[in-house]
Amino acid sequence: MTDLPLILLTLIIWTYWLCVGIMIVRVRKQTRKPAGVVPKQGLERALWLIWVPLIGAWLTLPYLAITRIHPALGVPDFARQAPAFAALRWVAAICAVLCLALTIECWLRMGKNWRMAVAPGEQPELVTGGLYAHIRHPIYALSILLMCCSAVVLPTIAMLVVAAVHVLLMVLKARNEERFLAGKLGPVYEAYRERTGRFFPRVLARHP
Repeated sequence: MTDLPLILLTLIIWTYWLCVGIMIVRVRKQTRKPAGVVPKQGLERALWLIWVPLIGAWLTLPYLAITRIHPALGVPDFARQAPAFAALRWVAAICAVLCLALTIECWLRMGKNWRMAVAPGEQPELVTGGLYAHIRHPIYALSILLMCCSAVVLPTIAMLVVAAVHVLLMVLKARNEERFLAGKLGPVYEAYRERTGRFFPRVLARHP
């Protein structure tokens, strides 16, 4: 039986990382800089050692589930057979589509300022339009949500482990970028941080 939510999720994940590759090439052409593909900061180099194979697993696990190469890597029976969970998988798959669309908008809004890692030798520009008006890290927030959708559509132990580690890495990376930007932009970034949330909009904005 064809698993449409799983196929849709797989297409979304592969499209997501294809777009990342396009952004790398695009920023490289615009700035003549490598867009942070090779981290220069020690912490991010350490994170990359975990994150790169993690992304490989994220790309591979849904495909392996489609091919049913091993029962342990396939969609569990309860996820297919329970009507409520089957419906939830469809909701997660559709949510994944929205995550991709909103992430593309954020990438385009970042433009030449987009980087995969902090760039200590560059002077960053603060982007505050769109989702950035309310959230400091909308791309990371959407990545976390997309990973959660992946774990719902493919609720295997392997995918759940990948999701948990990914969320942890995104939190560490967001905090590291905030320290970097605060050091580079000073009061401007501190004011921005006071009125926005890290991954969720602030209900009540704080004022310095």
